Amino acid sequence: MSTFLVEVVTPERKVYAENANMISVKGVEGELGILPNHIPLVTQLRIAPVVIKRDGKVDVIAVNGGFIEVRKDKIVILAESAELATDIDLDRAKAAKARAEQLLSAKRDEIDFRRAELALQRAMNRIGTAQK
Repeated sequence: MSTFLVEVVTPERKVYAENANMISVKGVEGELGILPNHIPLVTQLRIAPVVIKRDGKVDVIAVNGGFIEVRKDKIVILAESAELATDIDLDRAKAAKARAEQLLSAKRDEIDFRRAELALQRAMNRIGTAQK
């Protein structure tokens, strides 16, 4: 079966670089399943897990926004932040979720509400990814 290189890059570092058979991501228009020789595309990503299948193994990465660029033999995900499921501190993610929920219940101004909402989405993404 043919493969392609998958790279997940953040402003701080390269989080992931492996050959894969398939990748599943959530774009702004919906979920995408990408196989080798996919048509080239660029799209924005949602805050959601990225699932990478390679040689019978499954890698899950919590990606918090960004873009995906699909080429014939390579996929690059440029993420605002990303963590492998094995690197996520579940207790820290649960604490972040509780803080975000507390801020949302306080109902302050619109800017604080949006920040808290995004923080909650990121925390839930990390928790869901760690538990997979």
